[in-house]
Amino acid sequence: MVYGDGFENRSPEREAQVRILYPPLMIISICGSMQFHKEMSRIQKTLELVGHTVLVPKSIELMETIGYVHPTIDEAKVEAKIQHDFIREHFRKIEKSDAILVLNYDKKGIKNYIGGNTFLEIGLAYWLGKKVYLLNPIPQMDYVTELRAMQPTILNGDLSLINTLL
Repeated sequence: MVYGDGFENRSPEREAQVRILYPPLMIISICGSMQFHKEMSRIQKTLELVGHTVLVPKSIELMETIGYVHPTIDEAKVEAKIQHDFIREHFRKIEKSDAILVLNYDKKGIKNYIGGNTFLEIGLAYWLGKKVYLLNPIPQMDYVTELRAMQPTILNGDLSLINTLL
């Protein structure tokens, strides 16, 4: 977390003091297809630079710490989700958050794609009363009606709108 004091390598004690004096603007969980893990990490850093605390899926943490590689075969994906409890772990992060940010990029030939897990995460955030931000407009998918009814805030690719909509 950067607060403009120039001490990027603070001790944990100093970091705790700074968080008390300058709490984060929001705690934001990033959601989206793991195909976009590089974008998730990049956006995490961008949002942290302006003062947000950003939570990412557990698999990204595992990629950075133990070199985890996402499976490409469906059955292996299921096994990994069970073994690492990815779904529940991210639900817990959403529960701790003020908002979620959905990175809905084009995928599988669908503009602004939102897949099954991400749809579940949006529904959970909505039910918990969290702010829901979509990086791009709502996709034309089978559940467009449900997505529209949850009234997410559409950023149209502009992350700076998060700060103006606090």
